[in-house]
Amino acid sequence: MRTEDRIRDPERLEALRATGLLDTPRAPVLDEVTRMAVRLLPVRAALVTLIAEDRQVILSSAGTDGPAPARRTPLSQSMCRHLLVDDAPLAVDDTRGDGRWRDVGAVCRGELAAYAGTPLHAPGGQPLGALCVVDDRPHVWEEEELETLGGLAVMAEAEIGSRAERRRRERLEREHAFLSALLDSLQAPVAACDDQGRLVRFNQPMRELMHASEQPMDAGRWAPAYGMFAPDGRTLLAPEQVPLARALAGEHFDGQEVVVRAPGAPPRRFVTNGRPIEAPDGRRLGAVTSGHEITAQHRIQTLRDTQHAVAQALAEAASAEQAACNVIGAITRALGWVCGEYWRTGPGGARATRTGSWVRPGRDLSVFTGRNLMTVPAGQGLPGRVTASGRPVWIRDLRTEPESLVRDRQAREAGLRTAVGLPVRSGDRVLAVLTFFTDTVEEPDADLLDLLGGACAHIGRYMERRRAEDLALALTASRRRFDQVVAQLDDLVWSIEIPDDGQARTVYVSGNTSGVLGGQVAPRDVDEAYIRDHVHPDDRQAFTGMLTAFRAGRPAEAEYRVIGLDGLTRWIWSRATPRREDGRILVDGISTDVTERREMAAERERLLAAEREQVRRLRELDRMKDELVAVVSHEIRSPIAVIRTYADMLLDGPGLDDEQRMFAGVIDRRSTHLQHLVEDLLDLARLDSGQLAVDPRPLSLNRLVRQAVDDHRAAAEAKHLSVEVGLERHLPVSADPVRLRQVLDNLLSNAVKYTPEGGAVTVIAGCSGRIGGDGECRSGTVTLTVADTGIGIPAEEHEQLFSRFFRASSAHEAGIKGTGLGLAITKAIVEAHGGTIDAAPRDGGGTVFTVRLPVDPAAPA
Repeated sequence: MRTEDRIRDPERLEALRATGLLDTPRAPVLDEVTRMAVRLLPVRAALVTLIAEDRQVILSSAGTDGPAPARRTPLSQSMCRHLLVDDAPLAVDDTRGDGRWRDVGAVCRGELAAYAGTPLHAPGGQPLGALCVVDDRPHVWEEEELETLGGLAVMAEAEIGSRAERRRRERLEREHAFLSALLDSLQAPVAACDDQGRLVRFNQPMRELMHASEQPMDAGRWAPAYGMFAPDGRTLLAPEQVPLARALAGEHFDGQEVVVRAPGAPPRRFVTNGRPIEAPDGRRLGAVTSGHEITAQHRIQTLRDTQHAVAQALAEAASAEQAACNVIGAITRALGWVCGEYWRTGPGGARATRTGSWVRPGRDLSVFTGRNLMTVPAGQGLPGRVTASGRPVWIRDLRTEPESLVRDRQAREAGLRTAVGLPVRSGDRVLAVLTFFTDTVEEPDADLLDLLGGACAHIGRYMERRRAEDLALALTASRRRFDQVVAQLDDLVWSIEIPDDGQARTVYVSGNTSGVLGGQVAPRDVDEAYIRDHVHPDDRQAFTGMLTAFRAGRPAEAEYRVIGLDGLTRWIWSRATPRREDGRILVDGISTDVTERREMAAERERLLAAEREQVRRLRELDRMKDELVAVVSHEIRSPIAVIRTYADMLLDGPGLDDEQRMFAGVIDRRSTHLQHLVEDLLDLARLDSGQLAVDPRPLSLNRLVRQAVDDHRAAAEAKHLSVEVGLERHLPVSADPVRLRQVLDNLLSNAVKYTPEGGAVTVIAGCSGRIGGDGECRSGTVTLTVADTGIGIPAEEHEQLFSRFFRASSAHEAGIKGTGLGLAITKAIVEAHGGTIDAAPRDGGGTVFTVRLPVDPAAPA
C-alpha cells in the first residue's frame, strides 16, 4: 500500500479523530514519555507525532534546544509518515544517504542526521503516528536502544488508548443526554424497563404525570406505587395488567385505557400502547410504553351522558319536586358520585330544608344522611351558603376545609371528600339547593358546573308562573316610565301592527305629535289613513313604498313631506324595523322632522353647481390662454429667426467697430434666448394638444451622455465646477436622440446653473436589469442620475418641481433667472419614452435627478 493510501484510510482517520488528541493543547503523560526517551537514549530530541490527512501534528517533544518545534507541519516535511506504509519500527543510521528524506528541510540543514521511530496505534490497531528519536549526527542504533524505544511506545499507546476510551464514554454520555432530551421533548409520557423488569427511563411528561422519578422496584408494585387504575378509576390494576408488564411479557398492544391517580393531583385518563424491545438476534432487552391522554375527551362524554340522564329524568317527572329528586339520582349515577340531596328554601331564603336524597346502591351513608328532615339557616353549612350567596359552591376536599358542612364529622366518617352545592333559581330568588358528594377528591370543573346549572334551571322553571302577575305589574310601571321619557322628545315614536288583510293598525303612538304633525293629535286618531291624508301628493308613492316593505317584513325608511295642522309643510324622515311576535307582524319606528337638514342640502347643491360652473369657465380660460401662447409663439418664431440671421451677418461683417460688434452680440444672445423660450412654449402647446411625439430608435446612451457632457463642460469650467462621469459599458436604449439630448441638456444646464463656483456635477448611468456575457444590458431599466452640489430645493416644493412655470424659492432667493418650463418639458419627454423621472435631495446639499428608461421599449420603466 502506498503512503498516501495508508494516510487517507478512512478507518484510520476515524480512529485518529476518536482520540481527540488533534485538538488537545498538552498531554502531560506523553511529555513524560519523550523526556524519558531523551534521558534513556543518547539523542538530541524525542517526539510524539500524529499523522493527519494533510499534516503532521507534534503532540509532545523533549530535548530540543531553543524554541519548541512547530505543532503542525506539512506532510512533505514529516519523517514519521513513512512508518505508516509497513506499520513497523524504522531506524535510519544516516538520513543524508536516504533518498526518502531528501526534501526534508531539517535533513538539508544538517539538523537531522539519524532517526529511529516506532508506530503508535489506536485501541483498534490502526496506526496513528509515531514515537521517534532524532540526532544531529549519524547514529548506529543498538538493539537495546530500539527495545527501549518500543517500551516507551507502549506507554504512549496506553495513554492514547485511555484518551480514546474517555472520548468514547463522553460520546456515549452525549448520546444518552440527546436521547433523554429527545424523549423529554415528547408530549406523550414514555416509560421503559430492562429485561429484568427494572424501570430505567421515565421521560419528563411521565415524571410530571407520576409526580416521581423511576425507582427500582418489583413489577408487582408498579400499580400501587404509581396509582394506576382500571377504566372505572377505582379498581387498582393487577400486576399482570400494568401496561409495561404486558409489554415485557411480549405483548404488542394498543389502546389500553388506564386511569392514573398521582398523589396530590386530579385523576388523568390515558390510552397506552406497549411494545417489547428486542435485539436483532431475538433477545428481549426490555419493554417500552407510551400514552396518549384522553382525560378531556372522556370528560366531554361524561358530560354528555349526564346531560342525557338529566333530560330523561325531567321528562319522566310528574312534579317539580319529583323532577328535582330524579335529577339528583341521574346526575349522581352519571358522574359516579355517591350521594345527592335536595334542599328546599323557605320564605325569603332564611333557611333550607332537606326533603330528599339519593345514595349509590350498595353504599351505606346512614351516618351522614340519616332518616329525619334536616333544616339549616342561611349562611351555615353547604346548603345554607348556597342559599345565601345564590352561587354554586365547590368544596374540593372536606378534610382540608373544616366546618364547611353542618355534618363535618359524619362526612369524614362516611369517607366523603368532595362536595358541590348548586342553587335552583327563578330570577334572583333561590328556590332550592342541590348538593352532591363523592368519596374522591375532584378538582373544580367549570363545564360541569355549567351543565349542572342547566339542570337546576330546568327544575326552577315551574316557579316562573308565580311571577307572572308581578311581571305584568312591573311591565305596566315600565310602560308608564317609558311614556314619560318619550314625551320629552320632538320625534314621534310609534308602533303598528300589520294583520293578514295588510291594513296597518296603530298599537302605540307617543304623546307629543306637534313636532311632526304641527299640532297635538290624540294617539288613537293617528293611523295609516290619517297620515296618508296629510302626506304631500308628490311624496305619497314614497310613503306607500315604505308601508309595502313593512308588510313584507323588511326594514325600511323614507323621507316625505307632510302638510301639518298649522299649514306648514315639513320634511319627515321615518324609519322602522318589523318584528314577528306570536305570528303577528309588529313594526316599531320613529319619525323625525328633517326640514332644516333638507334645506341645508338644497343650499349645498346650489353652491356645488355654482362652483362647477366656475371651474368650467376657468378651464375654458386656461385653454384659450394655451392656444394664445401657442399662436403667439408660432408667430414670433419667424421674426426671431430673421433677427438671428441678420445678427450673424453683422457679426461676420468686417466693417463693424468694437462697440457695434458688442451691440450685435447682445442682439444675437437675446434673440437666441428668446428663440429657446419660444421653443419651450411650443413644446408645452404640443404637450397639451397631445402632439408631443418621439421617434425612438436603438442608440447608445453612453455616446449621447458623453456628447452632452462635453458640450456643457465649457460652461462648467467657467464656474470652476468639476464634472465627473461614471458610465457602465454598453447601455442601449430605444429613444429619440433629439428629444433625449434635450432631456440631458436641460438637466446638465440646470446643474451647472444652480451650482455655485467650486462645486461638482456628477453623471452616472447603469443597468438595473439582466446583463449579458459581453457586458451589455439585455433587459430591465437603464438608470441615469445627474447630481449637483448646488443650492438645492426645499423639501416641501419637490412635488411642484415638474409643474410648468414653477421655480423654487431657493432660485428666487439666489437671483437666478429662468422660465420654469424646462423640467416640465423634460418630464413629458421621459414619460413619452415609457420612463420615469424624479428628484431628491442630495446628501450634503444639492439635488439628484434620476431618469429611468426601459431597455425594451415595450416594457415601461
